[in-house]
Amino acid sequence: MKSGKSHTLAEATKKLEGYCAYQERCHKEVIAKLREMKMIPEAIDHIVAHLIQENYINEERFAQSFARGKFHIKKWGRNRIVGELKQRDISIYNINSALKEIEEEAYLSTLDNLARKRVALLTETHLQKRRKKLTDYLLYRGWERHLVYEKVGELL
Repeated sequence: MKSGKSHTLAEATKKLEGYCAYQERCHKEVIAKLREMKMIPEAIDHIVAHLIQENYINEERFAQSFARGKFHIKKWGRNRIVGELKQRDISIYNINSALKEIEEEAYLSTLDNLARKRVALLTETHLQKRRKKLTDYLLYRGWERHLVYEKVGELL
């Protein structure tokens, strides 16, 4: 939506209610959307306050949903999830709350499955290069170093 059309406060509020109802959003995304709609700072503050009051946006709920989704669907490790949440200006309290959504047993099992699948796909024959490729892949996805090194040692 890059038109020059301006929105009334009521129109913008309705539009943002739909935007937030469609999927969990963080404050930063909502504010960016309102700026894109060329709303003035006072209107942005008013609309954001309304969305919080009416429970359309909730940072803790957003962080928990984000962590669950990125872990279960994208198989991200804690480091990547934390980094992405920090980029969205989520508080440490809410980040810690979000990480509690990931069960330790499922976490380690996912790392194991991910690493085993990746090893099966590696075509590199040189052992050190195979180890490096697996390590780099798992670290990029945000898995903790000590877990990655342990898993690489176990598999290669």
